[in-house]
Order: sequence, then structure tokens, then C-alpha cells
Amino acid sequence: MKIRTLTKMALLTAAALILGYIDSLIPLVPSIPGIKLGLSNLVLLYAVFYMRPAETLILMLLKVGLSSLLFGNAVGALYALAGGVLSVTAMLLLHRIPGISVIPVSTVGGILHIVGQCAVGCILISFRPVLFYAPWLLISGTATGLLLGIAARAAFYGVERYERRSGA
Repeated sequence: MKIRTLTKMALLTAAALILGYIDSLIPLVPSIPGIKLGLSNLVLLYAVFYMRPAETLILMLLKVGLSSLLFGNAVGALYALAGGVLSVTAMLLLHRIPGISVIPVSTVGGILHIVGQCAVGCILISFRPVLFYAPWLLISGTATGLLLGIAARAAFYGVERYERRSGA
């Protein structure tokens, strides 16, 4: 891995951790724990569209591992890892479709992140409580995936303008 790529990965990991911490301070629906914006997934969306797949997967693993170490626990890491692997894999596959925009990629990523977490919940807790909780989580995953996709589209426009101007 080149020094430039390694530096970019370090900066993106730091950005994901900071966004994840900020996200943990924002209670979206206080009565339903676990629902959050997923701000750190903006970094993963950037990686899906502007980095190689292996780098994107490494970035997701770093985000999950370090976030769990700094702000979470081992059980939370299992949920985050399942959701992360499923969503990033799907986003990488969807991104290969010519002409697909970041909004549907992000939305599907948000939905599949919840599916991965629910699968772990079924294994660790049991099927019945997860079945009750899943619709609310899927609604939130769809909504936040859509919102993050819209935000990412605006950010990507700025990144592309900057790169064209600076020749980066």
C-alpha cells in the first residue's frame, strides 16, 4: 500500500470515528434504542465510490473495530460487524452497475446494515423480540440511508469540483 493511500485511510478512519462519536450524542428516537443517523457511513460511501474495494472493506473493519474499542463493547461490535460487512458488500456490488447514483447505494446499504444486525440479534437474543423491533429499525435504516445518500451526493459534487480544479 502506498504512503498516500495509507495516509488517506488514516484520515478517513479518524473522520469515521469522529462522526461516529458525534452520532452517538444525537438521540433520534429516545424510546427506541439503537436508532442513529449513521454519520460515519458517509466515510464508507466515499470509500465505495472513490477507493478500491479492498480499501473500503479495510476501512469498514477499522471503523467497527476502533469504534467498538473506544466507545462500545464486544456485543456491539458483533452487531456492527454483521451490519457493516453486509451493507458494504452490497454497496460495492451496486456501485458496479453503470450509472447508479449514491442515493440508492446508500439506501440499500442502510437497509442491509439493519438486516445484518437483526440476524445477529436473532442469534444472540431470539427471533421474537427482533421480529417486533425489526420494522422500526428497517424504517429508520431506509430513512437514514436515503438522507445520507443525499448528503453524500452533495459532498461528492464538491469533491469532484475540487479535484477538477486542483488536478488531484
